[in-house]
Amino acid sequence: MAGREPPSKREPANSRAKRRAAEYVRMSTDHQKYSTENQSDAIRKYAEERGFELVRSYADAGKSGLRIEGREALQQLIQDVQDGTADFEVILVYDVSRWGRFQDADESAYYEYICRRANKQVEYCAEQFENDGGPVATIVKSVKRAMAGEYSRELSNKVFIGQCRLIERGFRQGGAAGFGLRRVLLDERGEVKTELKRGEHKSLQTDRVILVPGPDAEVRTVRWIYNRFLKHGRSESEIAAELNERGILTDLDRAWTRATVHQILTNEKYIGNNVYNRRSFKLKQKRVANGPEMWIRSEGAFDAIVEPKQFQKVQAIIAARNRRFSDDEMLERLTRLFQRHGYISGLVIDEADGMPSSGAYAHRFGSLIRAYSLVGFTPDRDYHYIEVNRMLRLFHGDEVERVIHEITRLGGTVTRNPATDLLTINSEFTVSVVVARCRETSTGGLRWKIRFDTGLVPDITIAVRMDRTNTAALDFYLLPQFEMRTKPLGLAEENGLMLDAFRFETLDFFFEMARRVPVSEVAPW
Repeated sequence: MAGREPPSKREPANSRAKRRAAEYVRMSTDHQKYSTENQSDAIRKYAEERGFELVRSYADAGKSGLRIEGREALQQLIQDVQDGTADFEVILVYDVSRWGRFQDADESAYYEYICRRANKQVEYCAEQFENDGGPVATIVKSVKRAMAGEYSRELSNKVFIGQCRLIERGFRQGGAAGFGLRRVLLDERGEVKTELKRGEHKSLQTDRVILVPGPDAEVRTVRWIYNRFLKHGRSESEIAAELNERGILTDLDRAWTRATVHQILTNEKYIGNNVYNRRSFKLKQKRVANGPEMWIRSEGAFDAIVEPKQFQKVQAIIAARNRRFSDDEMLERLTRLFQRHGYISGLVIDEADGMPSSGAYAHRFGSLIRAYSLVGFTPDRDYHYIEVNRMLRLFHGDEVERVIHEITRLGGTVTRNPATDLLTINSEFTVSVVVARCRETSTGGLRWKIRFDTGLVPDITIAVRMDRTNTAALDFYLLPQFEMRTKPLGLAEENGLMLDAFRFETLDFFFEMARRVPVSEVAPW
């Protein structure tokens, strides 16, 4: 009845007409208190007491509440509310923390505001306040949201401390073993259980992982790499070329590159040291490269396959070669390279001994073209276009390889068409990777054009938007087939909800979508 006051929590269900409601449940772990079943039970009891009819359920099982990325159910809920397809009036959530543990409390409030603006009321069933928009509800929600974010920060610190203790005790934390090494699983008594294959992980909380030397052939190859570098003066690129000529593959069954050889020459695990926290990605915020003072290490944790003295000699050579150049030094070397060749390109820079990489120049001076101009070289427009295209082709190949590797690591299967690079994931759907060059307008704005592989008709197009320098990915668009266009799709920095709903900062959501899930996790019985 119009004008009637909302009922209290104890008002019987038959005191008013039923209102249509949807439930949203989320669980980041298997913790009993917050299991999706327990949340649903509490919500259904609440709905019966309030006279709600539950018509829709949105569930994010095993999803962190730190970000909306990867939470398909919440994204779908917001989308249904915004596009007007939501056939309910009320959204029932167990408590404020289930809505999310966003590090910015305003983000949590924003998603609720979207619902309220569409006349969809959000109610928290286990909270001791009515979410009626009054001052009490506003204050309590603000406190609860801040507390939810703080809980995640405290938990992150506790987990980090626990991981550091395991590292100091000589146990391996995450990541592939690497060429020449293998991961071995230990039980709670420290006895060997089995060797972990690629993509396998421990299943018991009490199990631990250590590194051990791999097959003799791989160990000999690692030692050969060090010998070629130290005694014969071979560069990483030359060593990679020799390995490829001999038909030796990396631990990922790929051809060797300068980077893969460099990784073997610089990683302390080959002398038995366990090093952790070189980079951090706490609370799923920005990835940070930490200084050596923040690294956690345990020396002699594993059996070494390279002599420490050899390793230190290699590091001294690399440090002398790769010391940080000043701007003037970098430009001086670039000038000499220009004078020697009569022109400059990214390829010329990368192949020259004693030069910082082309990526380093682009990063330091904003772009390669900017660096070229500072030494008096002005490539014509066609040359610049070709140069950028070369770099984008290399980036595209690396990105395709990364997608294949990550899906395989998560237990999925990928079939790659060598002619078109079309990927078939888990024999279920097809994916095409396209790279969109960044162009700067005369007013300083950024623009991208996405050219779809319309002839391939992939189910999903992963569109990689490059940054201003066209040297690194800015973000990713996961575009379904119905968004494919015969003409290039033009994108600005902001493109409205209809397109930016498909935008992601990383490919974590896509990888999670492609991850293989045990039948026990999805079976209804």
